[in-house]
Formats: sequence, structure tokens, C-alpha cells
Amino acid sequence: MHRVADRRIKIAAARANFLRFGHAETQSVPGPVAASWQRSVSAGVDAASSHAVFHSDLDLTGRLMRCSAPVIARLSEEMAEMPLSIVLTDYRARILSRSETDKTIGTLLDEVSLAPGFNYAEASVGTNGIGTVLESGQSLYIVGPEHFLEHLQPFACAGSPIRDPLTGRVEGVLDISCLSEDSSPLMHSLVRSAAREIERNLLVDRSQRQQALFEAYVRVDARTRGAVMAIGGTVVMGNAVAQSLFSPDEQWTIHEHARYLMIAPGQPVDEIELSSGKVVQIRGKRVVVGPDVAGVVVVVDILSEPAPVPASRLTLPPLREQRVTEPAPGGVAASSAILRDVSSLLGKRASSSIVTAITAGAALLVLGEAGGGKVSLLAEVYGQIVPLGRKVVFRADELNERGLHSIMDTDLVTGDARPTLYIFRNFDRLSETVAAELDAFLVIREATAASGGIAATVSQPDLQADLAAARPYTTLLHHFETSVTVAPLRHRIEDLPDIVTRVLARRAGLRPATVSAGAMRVISRYPWPGNIRQLEEALDTALRTRPVGAIQAEDLPAYCHGGAPRLLSALEAGERDLIVGALHKADGNRMRAAESLGIARSSLYRKLKSFGIRVTDS
Repeated sequence: MHRVADRRIKIAAARANFLRFGHAETQSVPGPVAASWQRSVSAGVDAASSHAVFHSDLDLTGRLMRCSAPVIARLSEEMAEMPLSIVLTDYRARILSRSETDKTIGTLLDEVSLAPGFNYAEASVGTNGIGTVLESGQSLYIVGPEHFLEHLQPFACAGSPIRDPLTGRVEGVLDISCLSEDSSPLMHSLVRSAAREIERNLLVDRSQRQQALFEAYVRVDARTRGAVMAIGGTVVMGNAVAQSLFSPDEQWTIHEHARYLMIAPGQPVDEIELSSGKVVQIRGKRVVVGPDVAGVVVVVDILSEPAPVPASRLTLPPLREQRVTEPAPGGVAASSAILRDVSSLLGKRASSSIVTAITAGAALLVLGEAGGGKVSLLAEVYGQIVPLGRKVVFRADELNERGLHSIMDTDLVTGDARPTLYIFRNFDRLSETVAAELDAFLVIREATAASGGIAATVSQPDLQADLAAARPYTTLLHHFETSVTVAPLRHRIEDLPDIVTRVLARRAGLRPATVSAGAMRVISRYPWPGNIRQLEEALDTALRTRPVGAIQAEDLPAYCHGGAPRLLSALEAGERDLIVGALHKADGNRMRAAESLGIARSSLYRKLKSFGIRVTDS
């Protein structure tokens, strides 16, 4: 006991000297603790006044919580005689749950904000048994004066990282905390053992998903003679028929479309045309495990194939025919021109459907995520089909403020007699008053067979919920004869080069601006959750850095170099930007980048993985 007390006194003296002189006497201070003190100072943590920050955007229903609950419950029961707290955090050091065996320890921990929602990252509260575990990547036992903050020194905490057994990624931290006088080194062994048990639960949980997908695939394959494929997460399976009927490129197209159908509303059934000219039908079944979709199993049937080319024509360049269902006279040339500029399957489908609706004069409802280019696509297609026509866009917020008749009367006075496409943007945001006005307007147009077209855009609708809530726009749906879905940009990667060229031409004007191969690789890898609108903002940022010439990878915003599966906080986004900048300056050399940032290489590697940062040479 005297030896333990003497050791803590030495550590306390070393900490006081460190805060005063900036270096620690390493003989009495464990290496991970000394390194953590240094990182804490570099991060600007104030030993006397820093405190944890609260976050409300926690995932309290995910795999980690589900797999940890039985372990924490068992641990709480076994340790009921000891005054301690069991804490679970996510990979960002945010506390998800806290279970204490004694009310007193719970009250004391509340005073230092060791409670659900608070962030115990090392950069916020210095050395501790949560944030330092994440920074070092190892289990640690932090006692009394080893904590960097003054108000944490009465406590002892043992923490262990929880890793996904398949990916190796740290999913969170399990921590046991108590008062220093009640602590024991056995806490360290106990928390490590419990963390391993949670990891086994994670493995079983993931295995259950993969097993469910595999079993569904086997069942479908056993009763089907055709091509069967299963897609889910990183798993892709296909039977011998699928391998023999479709080339690797065709299989990739089917896989990607199956992923889209897996998350799209409605049944996963569709017909698509492959690049080879084959038309196939995809009939899928989603595999659900608990609240999550584990994947989809699809049966793929070939509906038609292109006719073989006669031998006498084999020396001629191949012709690619694009088909549009029942186009109106004069629309065929425009339709072919539009489709030649689109590479992706989903992009071709949306463009073709819009061509068909406009040439037939049908009122059209266009669905898709915000920023996906719905209005731009409508205007472009209409401009090519009706070159002399005009496009008038009405925004929902403007209509709600001024009223439909006020804006429409102004357009009728200032407009002309040319054919007109009226586009109602953000149709789902119309007020009840404007919806009633628009209903009367559409009734009159239908009764008089007025010329021109009507189109409306809706962002990510949940139609059943909107109908149940009686949202105003749902009363107008009977006026529309057809609907088209514009897929998110992440499902139209093949269209990116053409979209980037078009956006750059609009943003740069007459300036000679292009995109380098390295920058295009970065653009192609990023998922673009904000769709084309976000792409425009990214290219605007790059053009401010490099007004003319070829945009390089480092000119793009730092977030383009990452693929973090979550929304980063302002602090994390700033940290990500610093890391990307340091990597570019070091020409991608991670050792030099870590040195320039003043962090360990292991910390840099973890942050690269956490933020999904990929630096591509220009």
C-alpha cells in the first residue's frame, strides 16, 4: 500500500513539473501517460478549466449498444458490492450509457460530466481512460494524478477498446470508473475481458447477417435454374449461371443496381439495359435481420439480346442505338442527343422517362434527393426537345410568400406566347393555401387543354407518411400522369466526368479551367451526400484556389478526400482539414505528416481511418 501511495506522489510531482516546465520525468510516469500529457497540451487542454462537451446526436440503437447490453448487465450484477460505474462510449469518445452500482459514485461522476452524451476525447478533457484509450489504441489503467485535468484526479478508470473482429476498426470503449481509494489493478483485467466478450457478440451479430444472406441465397439458388446473385455490404455472391451469362462489367452493373434497389422504396424489381445491349429483369428479395437490411438476393433473367452483327459489317464502327418509348414527332433527335451524354444506367432511365413525358405532354412528378439536379435536368431536356420554348421555375417558398396568382399573373404579363414548361420546385413544401390555388389552376388547364407542360419536383418523399399526415401537396397528386426518380449522384458515378465538365463550364465561364486525373479520382471516390449542389460548392472552392488551369487534388475541399460514415463535428472537420493539408505538404508521406502535426503515427493512422481520408497523388 505504501508503495502504491509513494508511486502516486511521484506521478503527481512529475505532473506538476510537466505543467510548469513542459516535460515529464519519464522514470516515474508510464510512457502512454507521458505521451498523453504531451498531446493534451498540444490540443490546448487547460488542466484547471477544460470540460467535456455535450452531444445529442448519439446512436443508441446500433450494433454496439445491442451487443454490449448483456455484457454490461452481467458485469453490473457481478460487481454490485463495489462502488463503481460501467461506461460505454462510441468511437468518438461520446458516452452512450453509464451503469453504476452505487448512487454516490453516480453523483460524483455527474459533477465531472462523465454521463451519457458528453465527449471524453483526449483533445477535450486530456488524459483519461476513454479518450487516451482511443488515441493509443490499447487498454489502459489511469489512476488519480495520471489524469490531466484537476477535477478527474479523485478517480481511477480502466478502459479497453472494442474492435470489430472482422474490420479491426475501433467501435467504442468500455470503461470502469471508481474513486481512487476503491480502485484495484484487477479492474484492468476485468474491463479487457468484458471488451473481448462484446467483440465476440459483434462477430456473432455480423455473422448472423452474413449467414442470413447466405441462407437466403442458397434457398433461391436451389429452386431457380437461372442467374442468382446476393449482394450485401462487402459480400457479393453469384452462381455458375450468372458467371457464364454475364461479363464482369455486366455483373458489376447488376450488383450496383441491386444495391440501389435494396435501399430504394417499393419492391426490388426492375428491368434494365446493360451496356452490351442486353435487357434483363432483376427480381429481388431483401434479407432483413432485426431492424437492418443485411442485403438482397436477386434473380436475373435476360429478356432480350442485341441481334448479331452480320459478317459483312464487322469492319464498321459499332453503332449504339438509344430507344425512347413512343416519342412525339420531333423529339427523337433530341432524345438521342440527351442519352448520348449520359453514361449511367439510372441516368439514362431518368432522362429517357423525362423525354417521353415531355414529348407526350404529360404532367410530370420528379422525385429524388435534394441537390440531385432535378430542375436542371428538366430544363435541359425541355430545352433540347423544344429549342424555342421557355422554362419558368416557381419556388415553393416564393409561392407561399406571394401566392400563386400574383406570380403567375406577372409571368403571363411579362412572358410571351412561346411554349412553356412550368416547373414547381420543392412541390412538397407548398402551403395549404397555395396548394388550393394550384389545384384550381391545374383544373382550368386540363379543361382548356392549355399548351405547355407542367412538372414538379419533390425531395425524398415518404408518401405513406405524407398521405397519413395529409400534407397539402398530396391533394394535387391526381393531376400528374407519370413520375420519374432521379437517382442520387453516388449511384451515377459513370456520369461524373460529364457532370463535372458541365459544372466547371458554368462556374469558370471563359476561364480555361479543367480537372486533373488525380482530382477526378478524388471526386469519383467521394459519395457526395449533398449531390450536385455539393459538387458545385466543391468546384467553386477549387476555382478560388486555382482560378485557371488544371484543378489538382489538393485544391478540392478536405472533406472530398475522406469518406467518414458520419457527420463530422466542427472540431473534427477542422482536424481533418489539418491532416489533409499536412499529407499534401508531405507528398503523402504519413511519417512526415505525423511529425509536422506533432502526433504519433499510430494516432494519425487511426484518424485517417476514422475520417476515411484518402490522399491521391495529382
